[in-house]
Amino acid sequence: MTRTEVAVTGLGMVTPAGVGAEATWQGVCEGVPTALPDPGLVGLPVDFSCRVPDFRPTAYLGRRALWRTDRCSQLAVAAACEGVRDAGLDPETWDSARVAVVIGTCFGGQRSCEDGHHNLLRDGHEAVSPALVPKMISNMPAAEVSMALRARGVSLSVSTACASGASAIALGRDMLASGSCDVVIAGGADAAVTPLITSGFHCMGTLSGRCDDPATASRPFDADRDGFVLGEAAAVLVLERADDARRRGAVPRADLAGCGSTNDAYHVTAPHPEHLGAEAALHAALFDADVTPREVDHVNAHGTSTRINDAAEAALLARVFPHAPSVTSAKGALGHCLGAGGAVEAALTVLTLQRQLVPPTANLEAIAPGIELDLVSKAAREQRVDLAVSNAFGFGGHNAVLAFRRCP
Repeated sequence: MTRTEVAVTGLGMVTPAGVGAEATWQGVCEGVPTALPDPGLVGLPVDFSCRVPDFRPTAYLGRRALWRTDRCSQLAVAAACEGVRDAGLDPETWDSARVAVVIGTCFGGQRSCEDGHHNLLRDGHEAVSPALVPKMISNMPAAEVSMALRARGVSLSVSTACASGASAIALGRDMLASGSCDVVIAGGADAAVTPLITSGFHCMGTLSGRCDDPATASRPFDADRDGFVLGEAAAVLVLERADDARRRGAVPRADLAGCGSTNDAYHVTAPHPEHLGAEAALHAALFDADVTPREVDHVNAHGTSTRINDAAEAALLARVFPHAPSVTSAKGALGHCLGAGGAVEAALTVLTLQRQLVPPTANLEAIAPGIELDLVSKAAREQRVDLAVSNAFGFGGHNAVLAFRRCP
Protein backbone atom coordinates (compact mmCIF):
# COMPACT_ATOMS: atom_id res chain seq x y z
CA MET A 1 0.00 0.00 0.00
CA THR A 2 1.29 3.47 -0.87
CA ARG A 3 1.94 5.51 2.26
CA THR A 4 0.33 8.95 2.33
CA GLU A 5 2.68 11.52 3.84
CA VAL A 6 0.79 14.03 5.97
CA ALA A 7 2.26 17.39 6.93
CA VAL A 8 1.41 19.70 9.81
CA THR A 9 1.22 23.11 8.13
CA GLY A 10 -0.38 25.16 10.90
CA LEU A 11 -0.82 25.32 14.68
CA GLY A 12 -3.27 27.13 16.90
CA MET A 13 -3.39 27.05 20.71
CA VAL A 14 -5.37 28.78 23.43
CA THR A 15 -4.23 27.52 26.83
CA PRO A 16 -3.71 28.59 30.45
CA ALA A 17 -0.24 29.79 29.38
CA GLY A 18 -1.78 32.32 27.01
CA VAL A 19 -3.66 32.96 23.80
CA GLY A 20 -1.68 31.76 20.80
CA ALA A 21 0.84 29.03 20.06
CA GLU A 22 3.83 31.24 20.79
CA ALA A 23 2.51 32.33 24.19
CA THR A 24 1.85 28.71 25.12
CA TRP A 25 5.27 27.56 23.94
CA GLN A 26 7.03 30.30 25.87
CA GLY A 27 5.11 29.58 29.06
CA VAL A 28 5.70 25.85 28.92
CA CYS A 29 9.40 26.28 28.10
CA GLU A 30 9.78 28.59 31.07
CA GLY A 31 8.19 25.94 33.28
CA VAL A 32 5.76 28.41 34.78
CA PRO A 33 2.75 26.74 36.49
CA THR A 34 -0.59 28.35 35.67
CA ALA A 35 -2.75 27.03 38.52
CA LEU A 36 -4.47 29.78 40.49
CA PRO A 37 -7.35 30.16 42.96
CA ASP A 38 -10.58 30.08 40.94
CA PRO A 39 -13.44 32.42 41.94
CA GLY A 40 -15.87 30.06 40.22
CA LEU A 41 -14.94 27.23 42.58
CA VAL A 42 -15.09 29.10 45.90
CA GLY A 43 -16.44 26.92 48.68
CA LEU A 44 -15.48 23.62 47.08
CA PRO A 45 -12.86 21.27 48.56
CA VAL A 46 -10.70 22.04 45.50
CA ASP A 47 -10.92 25.73 44.64
CA PHE A 48 -8.17 26.24 42.06
CA SER A 49 -7.68 25.49 38.38
CA CYS A 50 -5.77 26.39 35.22
CA ARG A 51 -7.87 28.80 33.15
CA VAL A 52 -7.10 30.63 29.92
CA PRO A 53 -6.16 34.23 30.86
CA ASP A 54 -7.29 37.36 29.05
CA PHE A 55 -9.34 35.53 26.44
CA ARG A 56 -11.53 37.85 24.35
CA PRO A 57 -13.95 35.82 22.21
CA THR A 58 -15.12 38.98 20.44
CA ALA A 59 -11.83 38.89 18.51
CA TYR A 60 -13.07 35.74 16.75
CA LEU A 61 -16.87 35.71 16.89
CA GLY A 62 -19.65 38.20 16.24
CA ARG A 63 -22.31 39.17 18.79
CA ARG A 64 -24.88 36.61 17.66
CA ALA A 65 -22.32 33.84 17.59
CA LEU A 66 -21.25 34.76 21.14
CA TRP A 67 -24.83 34.46 22.33
CA ARG A 68 -25.20 30.96 20.95
CA THR A 69 -21.78 29.50 21.88
CA ASP A 70 -20.32 27.98 25.00
CA ARG A 71 -16.77 28.86 26.04
CA CYS A 72 -15.61 25.47 24.77
CA SER A 73 -16.67 26.36 21.22
CA GLN A 74 -15.22 29.84 21.55
CA LEU A 75 -11.81 28.45 22.46
CA ALA A 76 -12.02 25.99 19.56
CA VAL A 77 -12.79 28.75 17.06
CA ALA A 78 -9.92 30.90 18.35
CA ALA A 79 -7.42 28.05 18.03
CA ALA A 80 -8.71 27.11 14.58
CA CYS A 81 -8.48 30.67 13.30
CA GLU A 82 -4.85 30.88 14.42
CA GLY A 83 -4.03 27.50 12.92
CA VAL A 84 -5.49 28.35 9.52
CA ARG A 85 -3.70 31.70 9.50
CA ASP A 86 -0.45 30.00 10.49
CA ALA A 87 -0.86 27.54 7.62
CA GLY A 88 -1.15 30.41 5.14
CA LEU A 89 -4.62 29.31 4.06
CA ASP A 90 -7.45 31.69 3.18
CA PRO A 91 -11.08 30.64 3.74
CA GLU A 92 -12.08 33.22 1.13
CA THR A 93 -10.24 31.35 -1.62
CA TRP A 94 -9.96 27.70 -0.61
CA ASP A 95 -12.21 24.94 -1.95
CA SER A 96 -14.45 24.86 1.11
CA ALA A 97 -16.04 21.52 0.20
CA ARG A 98 -12.60 19.90 0.53
CA VAL A 99 -11.86 21.31 4.00
CA ALA A 100 -12.74 19.03 6.92
CA VAL A 101 -13.01 19.76 10.63
CA VAL A 102 -12.51 17.18 13.40
CA ILE A 103 -12.63 18.46 16.99
CA GLY A 104 -12.40 16.23 20.04
CA THR A 105 -14.01 17.09 23.36
CA CYS A 106 -14.84 15.39 26.64
CA PHE A 107 -17.63 17.62 27.85
CA GLY A 108 -18.66 20.05 25.12
CA GLY A 109 -20.71 22.90 26.55
CA GLN A 110 -20.66 21.77 30.18
CA ARG A 111 -20.67 25.29 31.62
CA SER A 112 -23.79 26.20 29.64
CA CYS A 113 -25.48 23.00 30.80
CA GLU A 114 -24.84 23.81 34.45
CA ASP A 115 -25.88 27.45 34.03
CA GLY A 116 -29.12 26.36 32.35
CA HIS A 117 -29.91 23.88 35.10
CA HIS A 118 -29.27 26.54 37.73
CA ASN A 119 -31.65 28.94 35.96
CA LEU A 120 -34.32 26.22 35.73
CA LEU A 121 -34.16 25.42 39.42
CA ARG A 122 -34.07 29.07 40.48
CA ASP A 123 -36.57 30.72 38.11
CA GLY A 124 -38.43 28.00 36.25
CA HIS A 125 -38.45 26.78 32.67
CA GLU A 126 -38.95 30.22 31.12
CA ALA A 127 -35.51 31.24 32.40
CA VAL A 128 -33.80 28.59 30.28
CA SER A 129 -32.12 30.09 27.22
CA PRO A 130 -33.34 28.96 23.79
CA ALA A 131 -29.65 28.67 22.95
CA LEU A 132 -29.03 26.13 25.72
CA VAL A 133 -29.14 22.98 23.60
CA PRO A 134 -26.90 24.22 20.76
CA LYS A 135 -24.49 25.63 23.34
CA MET A 136 -24.12 22.37 25.26
CA ILE A 137 -24.15 19.55 22.71
CA SER A 138 -20.73 18.11 21.99
CA ASN A 139 -20.73 18.46 18.20
CA MET A 140 -20.82 22.26 18.43
CA PRO A 141 -17.08 22.97 18.75
CA ALA A 142 -16.61 21.29 15.36
CA ALA A 143 -19.75 22.89 13.94
CA GLU A 144 -18.80 26.39 15.11
CA VAL A 145 -15.31 26.03 13.65
CA SER A 146 -16.86 24.94 10.34
CA MET A 147 -19.18 27.94 10.34
CA ALA A 148 -16.52 30.43 11.40
CA LEU A 149 -14.15 29.30 8.64
CA ARG A 150 -16.79 28.35 6.05
CA ALA A 151 -15.38 24.81 5.91
CA ARG A 152 -18.06 22.77 4.13
CA GLY A 153 -16.40 19.36 4.07
CA VAL A 154 -16.79 16.59 6.61
CA SER A 155 -17.29 17.97 10.13
CA LEU A 156 -17.01 15.57 13.05
CA SER A 157 -16.87 15.54 16.82
CA VAL A 158 -14.75 12.90 18.55
CA SER A 159 -15.07 11.88 22.19
CA THR A 160 -12.55 9.46 23.66
CA ALA A 161 -12.32 11.18 27.04
CA CYS A 162 -8.90 12.75 27.60
CA ALA A 163 -7.57 11.18 24.40
CA SER A 164 -10.14 13.09 22.33
CA GLY A 165 -7.83 15.71 20.84
CA ALA A 166 -5.24 13.14 19.79
CA SER A 167 -7.97 10.84 18.42
CA ALA A 168 -9.29 13.71 16.31
CA ILE A 169 -5.83 14.30 14.82
CA ALA A 170 -5.44 10.61 14.03
CA LEU A 171 -8.85 10.56 12.35
CA GLY A 172 -7.92 13.65 10.35
CA ARG A 173 -4.83 11.89 9.04
CA ASP A 174 -6.94 8.90 7.97
CA MET A 175 -9.34 11.21 6.13
CA LEU A 176 -6.50 12.73 4.13
CA ALA A 177 -5.19 9.28 3.29
CA SER A 178 -8.64 8.23 2.08
CA GLY A 179 -8.87 11.24 -0.23
CA SER A 180 -12.10 12.49 1.33
CA CYS A 181 -10.62 15.97 1.87
CA ASP A 182 -7.56 18.09 1.12
CA VAL A 183 -7.24 20.04 4.38
CA VAL A 184 -8.17 18.96 7.91
CA ILE A 185 -8.49 21.27 10.90
CA ALA A 186 -8.05 18.72 13.69
CA GLY A 187 -7.68 19.09 17.43
CA GLY A 188 -9.51 19.34 20.72
CA ALA A 189 -11.29 21.74 23.04
CA ASP A 190 -12.69 21.64 26.57
CA ALA A 191 -13.82 24.25 29.08
CA ALA A 192 -15.28 22.14 31.86
CA VAL A 193 -13.75 23.83 34.90
CA THR A 194 -17.15 24.00 36.59
CA PRO A 195 -18.41 23.30 40.13
CA LEU A 196 -20.10 20.04 39.09
CA ILE A 197 -17.19 18.57 37.15
CA THR A 198 -14.67 19.69 39.75
CA SER A 199 -16.75 18.06 42.47
CA GLY A 200 -17.06 14.86 40.45
CA PHE A 201 -13.32 14.55 39.92
CA HIS A 202 -12.66 15.41 43.57
CA CYS A 203 -15.03 12.70 44.78
CA MET A 204 -13.15 10.22 42.58
CA GLY A 205 -9.93 11.20 44.34
CA THR A 206 -8.16 12.30 41.15
CA LEU A 207 -7.60 16.00 41.89
CA SER A 208 -4.71 17.51 43.79
CA GLY A 209 -5.74 18.98 47.12
CA ARG A 210 -2.98 21.59 47.43
CA CYS A 211 -5.35 24.50 47.98
CA ASP A 212 -2.73 26.27 50.07
CA ASP A 213 -0.25 26.31 47.18
CA PRO A 214 -1.98 25.77 43.82
CA ALA A 215 1.08 26.65 41.74
CA THR A 216 2.88 23.52 42.95
CA ALA A 217 -0.12 21.20 42.71
CA SER A 218 0.40 19.66 39.28
CA ARG A 219 3.69 17.73 39.41
CA PRO A 220 3.85 14.82 36.95
CA PHE A 221 6.18 11.96 37.90
CA ASP A 222 7.15 13.69 41.15
CA ALA A 223 7.42 11.78 44.41
CA ASP A 224 4.95 14.17 46.09
CA ARG A 225 2.28 14.22 43.38
CA ASP A 226 -1.26 13.87 44.69
CA GLY A 227 -3.50 14.36 41.66
CA PHE A 228 -4.10 16.57 38.65
CA VAL A 229 -5.35 20.14 38.27
CA LEU A 230 -8.31 20.85 35.99
CA GLY A 231 -7.57 23.09 33.03
CA GLU A 232 -9.26 24.45 29.92
CA ALA A 233 -7.81 24.86 26.45
CA ALA A 234 -8.15 24.36 22.74
CA ALA A 235 -5.56 23.42 20.13
CA VAL A 236 -5.63 22.46 16.47
CA LEU A 237 -3.22 21.14 13.91
CA VAL A 238 -3.84 21.96 10.26
CA LEU A 239 -3.07 18.83 8.27
CA GLU A 240 -2.50 18.45 4.53
CA ARG A 241 -1.02 15.81 2.28
CA ALA A 242 2.67 16.66 2.07
CA ASP A 243 2.62 16.78 -1.73
CA ASP A 244 -0.29 19.22 -1.70
CA ALA A 245 1.47 21.43 0.84
CA ARG A 246 4.64 21.53 -1.25
CA ARG A 247 2.71 22.36 -4.40
CA ARG A 248 1.21 25.46 -2.82
CA GLY A 249 4.57 26.52 -1.39
CA ALA A 250 3.79 25.81 2.26
CA VAL A 251 6.61 25.08 4.69
CA PRO A 252 5.46 22.25 6.99
CA ARG A 253 6.26 22.43 10.68
CA ALA A 254 6.55 18.64 10.95
CA ASP A 255 5.21 15.42 9.46
CA LEU A 256 2.53 13.36 11.18
CA ALA A 257 4.28 10.06 10.57
CA GLY A 258 2.10 7.56 12.42
CA CYS A 259 -0.93 7.04 14.63
CA GLY A 260 -2.07 4.26 16.92
CA SER A 261 -5.35 3.83 18.79
CA THR A 262 -6.55 1.05 21.10
CA ASN A 263 -8.76 0.37 24.09
CA ASP A 264 -7.73 -1.37 27.32
CA ALA A 265 -11.16 -3.03 27.67
CA TYR A 266 -10.28 -3.22 31.36
CA HIS A 267 -11.84 -0.56 33.63
CA VAL A 268 -14.02 2.53 33.50
CA THR A 269 -11.41 4.90 34.92
CA ALA A 270 -8.19 3.05 35.78
CA PRO A 271 -5.54 2.23 33.18
CA HIS A 272 -4.56 -1.38 32.68
CA PRO A 273 -2.00 -2.07 35.44
CA GLU A 274 0.61 -3.01 32.84
CA HIS A 275 -0.62 -0.39 30.33
CA LEU A 276 -0.96 -3.11 27.70
CA GLY A 277 -3.51 -1.18 25.63
CA ALA A 278 -1.33 1.92 25.67
CA GLU A 279 1.68 -0.17 24.71
CA ALA A 280 -0.24 -1.61 21.76
CA ALA A 281 -1.19 1.90 20.63
CA LEU A 282 2.42 3.02 20.91
CA HIS A 283 3.68 0.10 18.84
CA ALA A 284 0.90 0.68 16.30
CA ALA A 285 1.97 4.32 15.88
CA LEU A 286 5.61 3.30 15.39
CA PHE A 287 4.64 0.57 12.92
CA ASP A 288 2.51 3.08 11.01
CA ALA A 289 5.49 5.46 10.91
CA ASP A 290 7.75 2.58 9.76
CA VAL A 291 10.24 3.15 12.58
CA THR A 292 11.60 1.17 15.51
CA PRO A 293 11.36 2.17 19.17
CA ARG A 294 15.09 2.98 19.24
CA GLU A 295 14.54 5.70 16.64
CA VAL A 296 12.36 7.71 19.04
CA ASP A 297 14.25 10.67 20.47
CA HIS A 298 11.57 12.23 22.65
CA VAL A 299 8.25 11.46 24.34
CA ASN A 300 5.62 14.01 25.28
CA ALA A 301 3.98 11.94 28.02
CA HIS A 302 0.36 11.91 29.09
CA GLY A 303 1.77 12.52 32.58
CA THR A 304 -1.29 13.53 34.57
CA SER A 305 0.30 13.89 38.05
CA THR A 306 -1.80 11.04 39.47
CA ARG A 307 -0.02 8.22 41.24
CA ILE A 308 -1.56 5.39 39.21
CA ASN A 309 -1.25 6.90 35.71
CA ASP A 310 2.28 8.22 36.08
CA ALA A 311 3.62 4.96 37.49
CA ALA A 312 1.96 2.87 34.77
CA GLU A 313 3.05 5.18 31.95
CA ALA A 314 6.61 5.38 33.29
CA ALA A 315 6.86 1.59 33.38
CA LEU A 316 5.52 1.42 29.84
CA LEU A 317 8.01 3.96 28.51
CA ALA A 318 10.95 2.29 30.25
CA ARG A 319 9.90 -1.06 28.81
CA VAL A 320 9.41 0.09 25.21
CA PHE A 321 12.30 2.57 25.13
CA PRO A 322 15.30 1.07 26.96
CA HIS A 323 17.54 3.68 25.29
CA ALA A 324 15.86 6.35 27.49
CA PRO A 325 14.66 9.14 25.19
CA SER A 326 13.89 12.46 26.85
CA VAL A 327 10.43 12.69 28.43
CA THR A 328 8.34 15.68 29.44
CA SER A 329 4.78 16.43 30.52
CA ALA A 330 3.10 19.77 29.84
CA LYS A 331 0.51 19.18 32.54
CA GLY A 332 2.86 20.47 35.22
CA ALA A 333 2.48 23.90 33.64
CA LEU A 334 -0.96 23.76 32.02
CA GLY A 335 -2.94 21.37 34.18
CA HIS A 336 -5.08 18.63 32.69
CA CYS A 337 -7.04 20.18 29.83
CA LEU A 338 -9.17 17.07 29.33
CA GLY A 339 -10.27 16.58 25.71
CA ALA A 340 -7.96 19.37 24.56
CA GLY A 341 -4.90 17.89 26.27
CA GLY A 342 -3.89 15.47 23.53
CA ALA A 343 -4.09 18.20 20.90
CA VAL A 344 -2.17 20.74 23.00
CA GLU A 345 0.57 18.19 23.65
CA ALA A 346 0.69 17.18 19.99
CA ALA A 347 1.21 20.83 19.06
CA LEU A 348 3.98 21.16 21.65
CA THR A 349 5.62 18.02 20.23
CA VAL A 350 5.59 19.60 16.78
CA LEU A 351 7.26 22.71 18.19
CA THR A 352 9.87 20.57 19.95
CA LEU A 353 10.78 19.03 16.59
CA GLN A 354 10.87 22.41 14.93
CA ARG A 355 12.78 24.28 17.65
CA GLN A 356 14.96 21.33 18.77
CA LEU A 357 14.08 22.22 22.35
CA VAL A 358 12.36 20.06 24.97
CA PRO A 359 10.25 21.94 27.54
CA PRO A 360 10.68 21.02 31.20
CA THR A 361 8.13 19.25 33.37
CA ALA A 362 7.04 21.99 35.75
CA ASN A 363 7.15 21.26 39.48
CA LEU A 364 9.24 18.11 39.06
CA GLU A 365 11.49 18.35 42.12
CA ALA A 366 12.19 14.71 43.00
CA ILE A 367 11.43 11.86 40.62
CA ALA A 368 9.24 9.26 42.30
CA PRO A 369 10.92 6.01 43.35
CA GLY A 370 10.61 3.33 40.69
CA ILE A 371 10.36 5.78 37.80
CA GLU A 372 13.39 5.36 35.58
CA LEU A 373 13.02 7.88 32.79
CA ASP A 374 15.13 10.72 31.40
CA LEU A 375 12.69 13.36 32.60
CA VAL A 376 13.41 16.95 31.60
CA SER A 377 12.97 19.31 34.55
CA LYS A 378 14.03 22.71 35.87
CA ALA A 379 14.84 24.17 32.43
CA ALA A 380 14.22 23.49 28.75
CA ARG A 381 16.80 21.23 27.15
CA GLU A 382 18.38 21.74 23.74
CA GLN A 383 18.38 18.39 21.99
CA ARG A 384 18.44 16.94 18.50
CA VAL A 385 14.99 15.46 18.01
CA ASP A 386 14.17 13.79 14.69
CA LEU A 387 11.29 11.61 15.83
CA ALA A 388 8.94 12.15 18.76
CA VAL A 389 5.75 10.60 20.09
CA SER A 390 2.88 12.14 22.02
CA ASN A 391 0.73 10.00 24.31
CA ALA A 392 -2.91 10.60 25.25
CA PHE A 393 -4.97 8.26 27.41
CA GLY A 394 -8.55 8.56 28.65
CA PHE A 395 -11.23 7.12 30.90
CA GLY A 396 -12.91 4.11 29.36
CA GLY A 397 -9.53 2.71 28.37
CA HIS A 398 -9.00 4.93 25.32
CA ASN A 399 -5.40 5.23 24.11
CA ALA A 400 -4.10 7.39 21.27
CA VAL A 401 -0.45 7.83 20.30
CA LEU A 402 0.85 10.18 17.60
CA ALA A 403 4.32 9.95 16.04
CA PHE A 404 5.83 13.08 14.49
CA ARG A 405 8.92 13.42 12.33
CA ARG A 406 11.10 16.49 11.88
CA CYS A 407 10.97 17.99 8.41
CA PRO A 408 14.32 18.03 6.56
